[in-house]
Amino acid sequence: MCRNIRQLHNFEPAATSEEVHAAALQYVRKVSGSTKPSQANQHAFDEAVEAVAHATAHLLEHLTTTAPPKDREVERQKARERNAVRFGTPA
Repeated sequence: MCRNIRQLHNFEPAATSEEVHAAALQYVRKVSGSTKPSQANQHAFDEAVEAVAHATAHLLEHLTTTAPPKDREVERQKARERNAVRFGTPA
């Protein structure tokens, strides 16, 4: 899985449409192998991003869980601590 794609489910507040779109863009970039498609491929690239964003939003709306919602700041701090251990950088 691409490291830039973050978990979006079960956060309070819920994921925004901007977060969903950013995840879709990262996914399409990864799959296509291109961060900036050519003019000939731009339309297909944009359509794919919108389709993935739509599917992602649909999925997030329909997932259910009994777990309590996660706090974004707590999860951010956990990620910083994991990175500090992994890469030896300050947390």
